Amino acid sequence: MSGTNPPSTTSQGPGPGSVSTSVRTGTLKRNTQVAFEDPAERAGGQVGYQPKVRVAERYKVVGFISSGTYGRVYKALGRQGQPGEFAIKKFKPDKEGEQVAYTGISQSAIREMSLCSELSHANVIRLVEIILEDKCIFMVFEYAEHDLLQIIHHHTQQPRHPIPPQTVKSIMFQLLNGCQYLHSNWVLHRDLKPANIMVTSAGEVKIGDLGLARRFDKPLHSLFSGDKVVVTIWYRAPELILGTRHYTPAIDMWAVGCIFAELLSLRPIFKGEEAKMDSKKTVPFQRNQMQKIVDIMGLPTKEHWPLLTSMPEYSQLATMQPPLAASAHYHGHPGHHHRSHRSSYAHPGSSNHGAAQGPHAHGSSLEKWYWSTVSQGAATTAAQASNSAAPLVSLGTEGYRLLASLLEYDPDERMTAAKALQHPFFTTGDRLNSSAFEGLKNEYPHRRVSQDDNDIRTNSLPGTKRSGLQDDSLRPAKRLKE
Repeated sequence: MSGTNPPSTTSQGPGPGSVSTSVRTGTLKRNTQVAFEDPAERAGGQVGYQPKVRVAERYKVVGFISSGTYGRVYKALGRQGQPGEFAIKKFKPDKEGEQVAYTGISQSAIREMSLCSELSHANVIRLVEIILEDKCIFMVFEYAEHDLLQIIHHHTQQPRHPIPPQTVKSIMFQLLNGCQYLHSNWVLHRDLKPANIMVTSAGEVKIGDLGLARRFDKPLHSLFSGDKVVVTIWYRAPELILGTRHYTPAIDMWAVGCIFAELLSLRPIFKGEEAKMDSKKTVPFQRNQMQKIVDIMGLPTKEHWPLLTSMPEYSQLATMQPPLAASAHYHGHPGHHHRSHRSSYAHPGSSNHGAAQGPHAHGSSLEKWYWSTVSQGAATTAAQASNSAAPLVSLGTEGYRLLASLLEYDPDERMTAAKALQHPFFTTGDRLNSSAFEGLKNEYPHRRVSQDDNDIRTNSLPGTKRSGLQDDSLRPAKRLKE
């Protein structure tokens, strides 16, 4: 499996400074108009605005998948010979008070359309086309049968069983491959989490939901001034929590580290409670989330993070509780099968485990967390004769080293996606497969698709109050069958 998998028109180097691609500064400067151009006018283009085609004429909606603040997502099949299945994201119009009014295209939709129209990579979800119908935007994507949140949830069901190590390794490589492509093309995702990482039925990992993504090569304003809150709280990097006014692709890499840990333990490693904004839209210090990080990672120090003292919320660190004792912290994790912990952890069968370098922090217990987690996986697997998954301990010391490098406090020292792809973790131990599902005897359950709410039509603008749907859909809701 190659280290990177760029599009055929791309020649990638080790970082942004050496990249020459169609997605670089010149072409990405084009605004969202590129998404609406006639395909015939775009030589070789794959995405175009179809002004005289209605969604229902091109696609047969087979079910409703999910909804969110942006709108709704439906599963569909092509009516005009298009092969495969599709996911159609329908953006809802902006809401003003109790009435729905058309106020233009949201910033999130513009970003996602603009970026997805330009990006092309095996590990980034592919945009098929954009349809504008009755002031309603439909983005048609390739369909992915699974996402990481669904896969993690499947493994938490009784009997609880760890994700096989070869699957973890393949998912991580493909995820890092997609991140490397985005970052080398000056794109920050800014919302990486299991729910936004899709996996096709063929085991291909696809980074999805670029609604918060943005270019960072030549921002008109600081990234902070544009979006003061980015990244879902459990995956938010410490520099963001500490109020940094400037950030880099390192924030995505922290989130990747959190996802890696969650693939191992089947629960978020830093599961804090988010403090909400007040009426004045003041961004509060996320004390509980920072405490969850400190409990495992220890307190950051200015010796190992030189710019720490310049963080706007640096003074808040003095109010943090010292890291919890290892035994108290691990035994406090709900849903795990716990064993007694030794005062020092050693990699089974390894004499140099103690040489593994951990994150630079005072009182870090990440190494103990790692070996406790993978050992629990081994114990659980051994106790279940019906489960043929190999023990997670086979991920070895290199698994810990990769995790520690991704969860480095100092963003300047945090491992980049390009370097992570070259990490020994992927060349030692379990074989690296191109498909995340290779070697699995059982298939993961398919994505749940509702047949009771699959009307994608754009009619009836008013009526959000009678819909009763979480996303204020523009049509009456059908009563769900019990």
